[in-house]
Amino acid sequence: MMQEPALLTAAEAYAGPFYAEAGRAYHTGAHVRALLDALAGRGVLTPALALAAWGHDLIYDPRAADNEARSADVFGAWLVAQGASGGLQAEVRALILATRHTVPVTTRAEALFVDADLSVLGADPDTFDAYDRAIRVEYAHVPEDAYRAGRAAVLRGFLSRERLYLTPEFAGLEPQARVNLARALARLS
Repeated sequence: MMQEPALLTAAEAYAGPFYAEAGRAYHTGAHVRALLDALAGRGVLTPALALAAWGHDLIYDPRAADNEARSADVFGAWLVAQGASGGLQAEVRALILATRHTVPVTTRAEALFVDADLSVLGADPDTFDAYDRAIRVEYAHVPEDAYRAGRAAVLRGFLSRERLYLTPEFAGLEPQARVNLARALARLS
């Protein structure tokens, strides 16, 4: 098996072309780096979290509902080829699947990863607005009325949560996230 620094460098090299695919406006290498920075800046970045960051949006098709599972499969096969341990493979897979944001997380690492993935919601207004515009670009195939309805449902889903962030490291983003989400929802009305 490759040593951790070499594995992380190899993961970035392997994942880079996926994140540079045409049609991506938000789910790019910049998103991965922001996620890594969010975790590192809070002192919680581990090798498994870094690998999951590179693998979590490897496959991104706005028309598909199984991007996370497909990303976990493709990145998992790559980890196998690199000789990663079974434990590391399982942890990275669980982290990637946690970004479906549909099931309760079961570990602290999953909670940190989900929080980092959602940290853009609590960004400054300009960064959030750029994210919001980029998501619309990725869903350019969806007619405006349908997009507005679907996006509003997603935003309302986030706003209806008792807490957006599960960990103390990201809890400070909650107030700004709620302001950003409410503002974006108002724009859709």
